[in-house]
Amino acid sequence: MMLPVMTTGGLPEDSPANSLSQSVADIVPDPGKMDDIAPRVIEALKTVYDPEIPVNIFEMGLIYEVLVDQSGQVGVKMTLTAPACPAAQSLPVEVRDKARSVAGVTDAKVEIVWDPPWTKDRMSDAAKLELGLL
Repeated sequence: MMLPVMTTGGLPEDSPANSLSQSVADIVPDPGKMDDIAPRVIEALKTVYDPEIPVNIFEMGLIYEVLVDQSGQVGVKMTLTAPACPAAQSLPVEVRDKARSVAGVTDAKVEIVWDPPWTKDRMSDAAKLELGLL
């Protein structure tokens, strides 16, 4: 089993994921929509897996924030285990599509962020257990 590691390959500014990133700065969270839709978006994101790691991306700690505005637009801030991650071009698209599939979501954007950088400390205990790190 391949364990996630922060590689030294690639710089954040060179990541192919950057071309897919859309700012979510214009999404103003609506408390009612956040309570209703955000948990369902998170459940949908728990079905997304990095092809090299047998743990979903939410438990891996790759999802930093899920926002929902009054119109039902969703913004997801996420990172990758490394800028040169082989799934850098597929994961953001899958995250966007999974968020869009949730009832009540009118659209979704994914912003790739590199700060703070991902480390295994962001993983849930369930993910660490699955990967034999606990």
